[in-house]
Amino acid sequence: MLRKENTGLIIIDIQGKLAGLVHDSEALLANCKKLIKGAQALDLPIIWLEQNPDKLGPTVEKLSSLLKTQQPIAKFTFDACEEPQFMQAVRTENVDTWLICGIEAHICVYQSALNLKRTGFEVQLVSDCISSRTLANKNLAVSKLLNNGIEITGLEMCLYELLRDCRAAEFKEILGLIK
Repeated sequence: MLRKENTGLIIIDIQGKLAGLVHDSEALLANCKKLIKGAQALDLPIIWLEQNPDKLGPTVEKLSSLLKTQQPIAKFTFDACEEPQFMQAVRTENVDTWLICGIEAHICVYQSALNLKRTGFEVQLVSDCISSRTLANKNLAVSKLLNNGIEITGLEMCLYELLRDCRAAEFKEILGLIK
């Protein structure tokens, strides 16, 4: 069960033209925006990544505008765990469970989630907050990650699991995101 005291959010490579080319991109961006706002409402640590930003472009404005208080971590390897600055950030946050959203599910999301799990963290893939250019590749990534011990969750499911109680101070804000 997710708990806000030990959970953080990792945003992987939702950048440039590719963000508009992935399967169901409008829903992906809308869901990721809700997930980021929910994580902020619950005061979760957020780590934000960009793959080769000089070539692929920056994170889409719809999401980067929500993250103005921090800077993305640039990476060039598909597996974020191979980027020392990322691993330092993950360890500094002092949480043991990470929610993951981003693109592309079968490349950077897959490799990063799998190796984050292998380094000892619990990982939950937010299934309606990931995508690939094709639905088949997204489904392949989800299947392989599930078979490798990565838990699968959804936007609404993880936010309410973290919230736990309708009397929580953040309830109305989370409810407003979901409705």
